[in-house]
Amino acid sequence: MLRASLIKNARPLATRRLFSTSTRVMSAGDTGSGVSRAEGMRAGDAWTKRETAAEEMYIKQEERAKLLAIKAKLQQQQKHIDELTKHIDEVTKESGGQGEQQH
Repeated sequence: MLRASLIKNARPLATRRLFSTSTRVMSAGDTGSGVSRAEGMRAGDAWTKRETAAEEMYIKQEERAKLLAIKAKLQQQQKHIDELTKHIDEVTKESGGQGEQQH
């Protein structure tokens, strides 16, 4: 009777499957690796294409933000140049060219 209870209790341990904790590594030819196609990574599956599109969209957004910042800085510089030109014109009109005529 003891033997029967030991065998009965030991069997569930032998028949149970434990979950695997190892990660899956993609090798050449697996879905998503992009190597199984003649064009390489560009012709990957839908996930690869989606990831590539998302990366390209992010890069375009970053470049656009940088260009907008440069444009704003350029406008500030142009405004400053216009102010300086206006100031120079006012100073030359006030003197009436008197300083140049005395020489």
